[in-house]
Amino acid sequence: MPTYAYRCRECTGTFELNRPMSESGEPAICPGGHADTVKLLTTVALTGAAGGSAPAPAASGGGCCGGGCCG
Repeated sequence: MPTYAYRCRECTGTFELNRPMSESGEPAICPGGHADTVKLLTTVALTGAAGGSAPAPAASGGGCCGGGCCG
């Protein structure tokens, strides 16, 4: 079940709720009992590849032009 972060506009505290995605837009009451809350936009960092590490970039021969002749 996804976790959603909220901020209370009255006490300025932040809190999280685990709820189904179908209820993500429903009002949330802060732990202090205040109803004036707003859902925060959160980000998820994805790194690497599934099941292993990402492949290393191919060697290009170096240099500032990616291995080509600069002039």
